[in-house]
Amino acid sequence: MMKEKKMKFPESKPDANAPAAAIDTELVEVLAQIVTRLGLSEIEVANGDFKIRVARQLSPAIVQPAVAAPQATAASAAAPAPADGPGTVKSPMVGTAYLRASPDSAPFVEIGAQVKAGDKVLLVEAMKTFNEILAPRAGTVTGILVEDGQPVEYGQPLLVIE
Repeated sequence: MMKEKKMKFPESKPDANAPAAAIDTELVEVLAQIVTRLGLSEIEVANGDFKIRVARQLSPAIVQPAVAAPQATAASAAAPAPADGPGTVKSPMVGTAYLRASPDSAPFVEIGAQVKAGDKVLLVEAMKTFNEILAPRAGTVTGILVEDGQPVEYGQPLLVIE
């Protein structure tokens, strides 16, 4: 159970000439922790004329291959990439992908798992709503293209079912 922390707001409008020490640094730290924990890009709170906004720069995750990729041949260049194939499950919305129902639970699927059409394969959270992503067809999960908690875009490949 998470404890709620009461936030203190100044009783009056801060003086523009006041030193930086007049800023409630504890409030800024609490807001920064909330932004990080929830994966937000920014948060703003207001109380009368007092407003505070905490934002962070989100950078896309860079995935490095563990081994060097082999040189492409003419035959492999013509073959579609797994992310473009018919078994690719793409994100229906912008949000955050989750591979498990909670941090303590097992993933919905793993590479090599057999799925049936309609099986839940992951969640995409958007606007505090968790949307189930279902397998569009039966097959074997051959690739998971996102990490747990990773922001995703509309149409972004999430996983591959062959």
